[in-house]
Amino acid sequence: MSLLRDAALPQAGVLHCFTEDWDMAKAALDLGFYISLSGIVTFRNADALRDVARQVPADRLLVETDSPYLAPIPHRGKPNLPEYVRDVADYLAMLRGESCERFAEQTTQNFKRLFPLAHVAG
Repeated sequence: MSLLRDAALPQAGVLHCFTEDWDMAKAALDLGFYISLSGIVTFRNADALRDVARQVPADRLLVETDSPYLAPIPHRGKPNLPEYVRDVADYLAMLRGESCERFAEQTTQNFKRLFPLAHVAG
C-alpha cells in the first residue's frame, strides 16, 4: 500500500485477484481503487476474503475468473474457464444478499466506469 500511496497516480485502478484482508481493502478503497474478486472467495479457507466481499461498496466491486487459474467451487482442481465468472458472481451475490441480476448490473457498470474505452456488450 505504501508503494501505491507514494506513486501518487493520476487515477486509481483495480486490485486484481484480491486476496488480502479488510484493512488492506479499506486502504485501497480510500485511494480510489476497485477490488476484484476471483474464485478464491469460494474456497473453504477464504473467510477473511468473504468478509471483504461483504463490506466492499457495491460501486467499487469487480468480479473475475483469473482464468486459467483459481477455478471456483465446484470447478476447483480443473482449469478455470472464463464462463466460470458466472459462478463467482452468483456466489458473491448470494454472499452479499443481492439478486444475481442486480449484482451483474452493478459490476458491469463498475467495469464500464473504470474502463470507459472498453467495448462491452449489454
